[in-house]
Amino acid sequence: MTEQTPKRLFIKTYGCQMNVYDSQRMAEAMGAEGYVETDRPDDADMVLLNTCHIREKAAEKLYSDLGRLKPLKAGRPDLKIGVAGCVAQAEGDEIIRRMPIVDLVVGPQAYHRLPAMARGDAPAVDTDFPAEDKFDHLPARTMNRATRRAPAAFLTVQEGCDKFCAFCVVPYTRGAEVSRPAARILAEARDLVARGVREITLLGQNVNGWHGEGLDGAETGFGDLPGLDRIRYTTSHPNDMGDDLIAAHRDVPQLMPYLHLPVQSGSDRILKAMNRKHTADHYLRLIDRIRAARPDILLTSDFIVGFPGETDADHAATLRLVEAVGFGTAFSFRYSPRPGTPAAGREPVEGAVADARLQELQALLTRQQRAVQDAMVGRTVGVLFEKAGRLPGQMVGKSDYLHPVFVDAPDAQVGDLVPVRIKASSTNSLAGELV
Repeated sequence: MTEQTPKRLFIKTYGCQMNVYDSQRMAEAMGAEGYVETDRPDDADMVLLNTCHIREKAAEKLYSDLGRLKPLKAGRPDLKIGVAGCVAQAEGDEIIRRMPIVDLVVGPQAYHRLPAMARGDAPAVDTDFPAEDKFDHLPARTMNRATRRAPAAFLTVQEGCDKFCAFCVVPYTRGAEVSRPAARILAEARDLVARGVREITLLGQNVNGWHGEGLDGAETGFGDLPGLDRIRYTTSHPNDMGDDLIAAHRDVPQLMPYLHLPVQSGSDRILKAMNRKHTADHYLRLIDRIRAARPDILLTSDFIVGFPGETDADHAATLRLVEAVGFGTAFSFRYSPRPGTPAAGREPVEGAVADARLQELQALLTRQQRAVQDAMVGRTVGVLFEKAGRLPGQMVGKSDYLHPVFVDAPDAQVGDLVPVRIKASSTNSLAGELV
């Protein structure tokens, strides 16, 4: 009797780290059904597109990619094509109506049902927010293609959002805020560490909105997990940055000196229109408290430029806030409406004006990023090697501050965490030498 050839799964992941984690969990769920991952869609028995709805024209990008899969499906009618993630949640049956090549559509809270859908034992479209916890129905973590030998891993601790910012689709596509129990988070963390993971990034749409007993760093025992050298978390909301979490940045050595804390605008008038429920002064005072606890922390943020109603004075207020904080890097975008959100029907800022403002903001942020990176030259930082570099003997890893660092280290291995002296700064990375 010959061994059955495993079925092959190709996953394309769009968007944020949450989607990367979800793709890994879907791969594990399908692995229990006999699927192994492949890098090539034309080799696959199933193609899964895990979508994101945060950026502009997300649905159009999905349909464009599906159009490219049409010839593949025509030549292989048994090929299964699935759409997952936030666009799946938002579009639902419309995806199959527009693209009949799609066999199944599953939202981000229902992907534990993906194996049954692939077998034909469940409806082809599932965009429910089920009462059951999907994590209870997913298989144990495995060393699949995405996680094999990886020294860093993502771990979702919280999903959904109750903030209802006027520009954001997350409450509609990911649902209400749900926090995973601390015991289950710790069990998954211990399993990752046992598999060789040395750095864990805790994930959530509003990760510092996690509520429950003990997820403040020390009490949960993350700092006590043997072999876990680094902890990070993303993404956070200023209103949920409590004293316990700020203290953790001071007291938990495994918690890296890096914080992504989106502010979106420096104008109180625009922040109110965005329904952010904080002011620019509140944000600046919060930054002062964080830096008092951890003076060397590197701060990053998100900015939306050209939000409906934004004036030159509002834009100037954003520039002043950026100057006051000094960010290590930041993500900045021109506002684009998301259907179904409160801001979608408001009068947009004229395109050329918004573009000019974005360029001015990005130039300032770039100057700050370069200044922070240049200041790293001569410092010694920890670097966790993640892969080999392009040059012989070169290794690439992330510093404590999440900078990519290239090091000549011919005897090093993936997963080594070593002290490195930074000797040069380039546009988006650093070069260092072993200490």
